[in-house]
Amino acid sequence: MRIFTINGTSVAEADHLTPLSDVRLPEQGYLWISCGRAEFDLMQAQIQGALHALCGMQLVDLHISDLLNQQLPSRYDYTSQYDLLVFRRLASGNSATDVAQGGLPQRHLPARGGPPILRRIDTSPVGFAVFDHILLTVHPTDCVVRDAYAAKLLSSASAESHAAGARLPSSPADLMLRIVNQMVDGYLELRRELTRQLDHWQTQLLNPKTRFNNWGALLEARLSLHHLDEICEDQRSAVQDWIEAIKTWPEADTPSDQRERDLLQVRSRDVLEHIERVVHHVRRLEQSAETAVQMHFNAQSHRTNEIMRTLTVLTAIFLPLNLIAGIFGMNFDFIPLLHRSYGFWSAMVFMVLTALGLVVFFWRKRYLERSAR
Repeated sequence: MRIFTINGTSVAEADHLTPLSDVRLPEQGYLWISCGRAEFDLMQAQIQGALHALCGMQLVDLHISDLLNQQLPSRYDYTSQYDLLVFRRLASGNSATDVAQGGLPQRHLPARGGPPILRRIDTSPVGFAVFDHILLTVHPTDCVVRDAYAAKLLSSASAESHAAGARLPSSPADLMLRIVNQMVDGYLELRRELTRQLDHWQTQLLNPKTRFNNWGALLEARLSLHHLDEICEDQRSAVQDWIEAIKTWPEADTPSDQRERDLLQVRSRDVLEHIERVVHHVRRLEQSAETAVQMHFNAQSHRTNEIMRTLTVLTAIFLPLNLIAGIFGMNFDFIPLLHRSYGFWSAMVFMVLTALGLVVFFWRKRYLERSAR
């Protein structure tokens, strides 16, 4: 568990040995309490007691179940005291198995199926409970996203960062949106590698000199892209519900509070726009894979038609020759040219001329023309 005290100008992290009962709200600012899902399961009573002591509120039992559910889709819910957002991340690298889920691994592609980048996209859910002065986050075990943003937050509090114009999150809701935005941007950074690997498969599908037979892996990749599409749709719905909830908040009392409210709405719309970019990219990849498969079968059909056309033309050329050979092979005593000294060579010349005439005829009809690659 990691606990941060954040105000407008500084960030301080509590010692990891500090018990929750000793944590206090700052006079100005708020707390960020971050823990793993297994840790949250084991310390439910302590966390609930700390929340009650700090702000006089506790999490609803159903929301605790949501935070512990490793298979829950992205969703938004609220009470009169706090807001709850469950957001499935799209991060690089599979997370460790959570003890709270009985050792169930995350859904991913088989060890030898699909592009490697798809097997490294982790879709574990991250839970956010947003109070007035407390942000409680529940992450997968050893969450890289949490640690990366915590390091970024601590570096933003330095004097050099303040001089460069870095701004700390002004509220728990602002901090939540920044973490969500980093999770979405984490997938955007994977787009280039994912696109390159799927483009390689498309090249293999359309290459006439190779025989593509990795259909099982391709099916797994398409299913994984469809799964990512569903996750992104849930993410977008959750953030849209959050934006609609912000509009129902009471009016701000001061211009500074109103400005913070406006900035919160702007950041929420920015997160939504990033999610929509992810949705667009995933759908484009899915459609591109489907188009490549269709083009592959069309190309195979076209090559088969060319082969059949060539065989048909060759059969048509040799059919008259077989007819002539069959006629001269009949068991009759009197056949023209049969007993002549020049009969064999006359028949051969006639057969060659017939073959050449048919070749020229089919060539002019473009039955023997080679298709451009």
